[in-house]
Amino acid sequence: MLANVLVRPGEIELREIDTPSASAGEVVVRVRAALTCGTDLKTFLRGHPKFPLPMLFGHEFSGEIAQAGKGVKNFREGDAVMSVPSGPCGECYYCKRGQENICESAMANYALGAYAEYIKVPAQVVSQNMFAKPDSLSYKEAALLEPLACVLHGLSMITFHPEDTVVIIGAGAIGLLHMLALQVYGLHKIIVIGRKPYKLRLARELGAYIVIDATLGTTRAEVLEVTKGRGADVVIECTGQPSVWEASVNLVRRGGEVIFFGGCKQGTSVSFDTHRLHYDQITIRSPFHLTRSSVRQAYELLTERKLNGNPLITGTYPLDRLNEVFALLQQGNCIKYAVTPSGQ
Repeated sequence: MLANVLVRPGEIELREIDTPSASAGEVVVRVRAALTCGTDLKTFLRGHPKFPLPMLFGHEFSGEIAQAGKGVKNFREGDAVMSVPSGPCGECYYCKRGQENICESAMANYALGAYAEYIKVPAQVVSQNMFAKPDSLSYKEAALLEPLACVLHGLSMITFHPEDTVVIIGAGAIGLLHMLALQVYGLHKIIVIGRKPYKLRLARELGAYIVIDATLGTTRAEVLEVTKGRGADVVIECTGQPSVWEASVNLVRRGGEVIFFGGCKQGTSVSFDTHRLHYDQITIRSPFHLTRSSVRQAYELLTERKLNGNPLITGTYPLDRLNEVFALLQQGNCIKYAVTPSGQ
């Protein structure tokens, strides 16, 4: 099969490699759509601490079952499926304490290599976090299952009220998925902060209450004006920049909550005004990855057409133009790209 290999930071090669085969409980999926994401871009630029190079990469995908291993009960060859790349073991210290999103074996049993013609999916993913894709949902939109599940896991930590004002920092795919999910939950006072005109324009088109251009240097003043001087009820940080983490706590009201969704580079540090955190009773949360519950919720939102993710897919490219795709991602005038073997 043809597969894209990240050889070293900044260098991708399309190679012909052996097509994977399914062992017991596993399946091999013929990829119909793989979506780009911020983690893939960071991996492209600097590698990944958990996955040594060279590596197959890409993990947001959907497709058809090409081969089902022995013991697979719910799927057979030809079935259209959508999946996330990981699943919990259910037996480790963290799983037994209801923290399956940080399962000890999740990364060891992770489906990587979606920028290819085929991808092998581990048994514990197939049995828990793979679903049938309905005909009414496109393969491209079905591939949003993983990032949406991550977003919903983070939002599950917060109790929202319909009148709440929520600030989302970062107008990329994750920030906009947060906005779309919050709209499903009935929230409408959603302020989106970003830097790229294309992304801010799309946020406005998708129903953002207010859009703030962070390059103007008036972000805090505008948030305070909208919230009558209080600050937002909830602030969701989606950039993974230490300086933005630090600024986030100055946009939330007393008694409010801050979600640090964007992961910063390993080894970085941040500092906060302890007086603000303590005496203003600021709650900080740092959700990571997903749970089976959030995957199921994401599946329902997508398949029941409660959330339309199509506007987040800027364009479609074939496998042999992945280097071009990552060049476009660095420019920032896009949200997500779909990569497909056919290029359609």
